[in-house]
Amino acid sequence: MTVVDKDLHIAADENSKDHGSALIEAAKTASRLLPRQINDEIALAKLELEHKKAKVGGVAVFAALALVFTVLLVIALVVAAIAGLATVVPLWLSALIVCGALLVVLGVSALIGYLKFKSLLPLLPKQAWRGIRHDIGIIKEGREFDPATLDPAELSKEEKKAAAAEADAAAAKEKAERAAKEAEHGPKASENELLARTAARREHLLGLREELVSEADVKKQATYLVDTAKNRARETINQAAAGAAGQVVETAKERWKPLAVFAVSATICGLLLRKLLKK
Repeated sequence: MTVVDKDLHIAADENSKDHGSALIEAAKTASRLLPRQINDEIALAKLELEHKKAKVGGVAVFAALALVFTVLLVIALVVAAIAGLATVVPLWLSALIVCGALLVVLGVSALIGYLKFKSLLPLLPKQAWRGIRHDIGIIKEGREFDPATLDPAELSKEEKKAAAAEADAAAAKEKAERAAKEAEHGPKASENELLARTAARREHLLGLREELVSEADVKKQATYLVDTAKNRARETINQAAAGAAGQVVETAKERWKPLAVFAVSATICGLLLRKLLKK
């Protein structure tokens, strides 16, 4: 292999290593940054929701004030009705008349609401829901499915209390695990820190994307593959030529004695034949 071929081969290897390592490092960095970026975006969304919750609290306060003044307005109207009737009948009788009218309106409204609510019971379509569960059970277990499992037995008060206590314990355990997991990640970042961190990481990801696109360019990769193939073919040819020359030399070294004897014998035979022909 000539010096030029060696230089080309070394340059191709370094180029391939640079391209391969840059591409792998960019991919690793992007895979490491993307989850962090998503977590910070979620934390930022939570902070924004907390801010909106505070604003909703202020709206709720004003809505409660409006409701209170509406109640006061109704009271004032009732007082005005009582005062108006007091000009015709005694004050106590007018108050009783207004209270009776309100009681009638309240009773009628409550009765209508109760009847409508009762007509909607049960709110959950039991038969349809039971049929869906039955179909799912048949799909999962086939003929081995027992429809009796769709109708759970009534629990006693003690069993209900035990189930509720178990659910509370599970919720407390989950809450403790969540708190421990949050404590491992350190204190929560503020909104300004999250904004700055996500902006910086976004710029980094943008640079990584451009680097990945540049490294994954089809033309560049095709050129790299063609150059690598050429260098390998040239190296193979040079190795084959060097091997053939070496083989010829080795063969000559191994057979020089028989060849020398043959040459000497041929020369002597030729001289003898020449003398015989002259005679």
